[in-house]
Amino acid sequence: MNDDLKLAVITGSTRKGRSGGPLVSRWIVDRAKQDGRFGIDWIDLADLNLPSDFDEENYPHVGELGARLKEADAFIVVTSELNHSYPASLKNAIDLYRDEWAGKPVALASYGGNAGGQRAAEHLRQVFPEVAALTVRDTLTFVNYWEKFDEQGQPVDAEGTAGALTRLLDQVEWWARPLKQNRTVDPYRW
Repeated sequence: MNDDLKLAVITGSTRKGRSGGPLVSRWIVDRAKQDGRFGIDWIDLADLNLPSDFDEENYPHVGELGARLKEADAFIVVTSELNHSYPASLKNAIDLYRDEWAGKPVALASYGGNAGGQRAAEHLRQVFPEVAALTVRDTLTFVNYWEKFDEQGQPVDAEGTAGALTRLLDQVEWWARPLKQNRTVDPYRW
């Protein structure tokens, strides 16, 4: 494993009874670990009790999430689609921080019904520049995700899905390396 670049995989949905976010995220985390180009941190927002305001004293997970975001060199954000957009929990996690996202690439993986979460992904493309993060070109999309994975949590189209993730990781790495170097030499200035 290459611990030189840190990749945070963020599961955005916190809904009770959710299945897609953990399923897609677990597969991405496992494959990214096998790929070996990144040190991996899986951040599941459902495990955190984030407030709508930055209140580290009463909500210690705010500081924990901030530290984990700051340590990451790149992100894969896994989002569901709710009413043609992304979950409020994900918006909250983005809005609570600023410098932690700055100058880093973000890849988007979406899942859902007949649109596969693509409307949520497209909305996120408008949000991330406001925290000085950039989204990579490709996305991973799981249309009717419940049909795309077998009972062991593996994609039915293993080869095609793995190839799509490899291309996504290629783009993430291409952006993450020079941006990490630039942040070290000349941190992003607002």
